[in-house]
Amino acid sequence: MATVLDSVRALFAPNTFTIAAETPADVVARENLLDRAMGPDRRRKSSEKIRRGRVPAEGLALVARDSDGHVIGSVRLWNVEAGITTEGNPVDALLLGPLAVDADHEGKGIGSALMRAAITEAHKRDHGAILLVGDAAYYERFGFFPDKARHLVMPGPFERSRFLALELKAGWLEGAAGMIVASGRKLA
Repeated sequence: MATVLDSVRALFAPNTFTIAAETPADVVARENLLDRAMGPDRRRKSSEKIRRGRVPAEGLALVARDSDGHVIGSVRLWNVEAGITTEGNPVDALLLGPLAVDADHEGKGIGSALMRAAITEAHKRDHGAILLVGDAAYYERFGFFPDKARHLVMPGPFERSRFLALELKAGWLEGAAGMIVASGRKLA
C-alpha cells in the first residue's frame, strides 16, 4: 500500500529519519519514549483516561525511526465522539496524542513531520476532525485552534485554552457540544 506512511522521509544533515506505521515490536520503545518525554504523571491526564483500554484508530499510530531503525518519535490518534449535534447525533472525531520526540532528537523537525503525516493520513481515511490538548502556539501552524472546540469538554480537568481542534472537513464540528468520549475499538 503506497501511502504517505511509506514515503515520508525527512533529511536533516547529518540525521535521517523515517515516518512509518507503528508495529507491535515498537510497543516497549514507544512506552519508554513516552515515559521519558511526558514524565511519570502522563497516565493521569484526561486524554489518557479516554485512551485507556482502547486501540488507536486504524492506520493512525505512527513512529519516527532514526537511520538505525530505533523509535525516536511517536504520535497516535484515537476514535472519539466529540459531543453531539443539535439533532442529538454523535459527532465522530479523532483525539490526537500523545505526540513525543526523544530529547536527543528534538529540533530536527521530527514532531512536525509526525503531525503532518498523521493529519494527512487521517484526511485520507475520511475523518472529519482532530482534537487535542496541547500548546496552542505549537499546534496553530497545523491549523488547530480553540474556537472549534469551544462547546466541547474533556472528562476531568483540562485547560480550556489548550483544548484545540482541526476540521478536516469544513463545518464538521459546527454545532457539536458536550463531552468527549471514547468510541474506538477496545483493547483485546
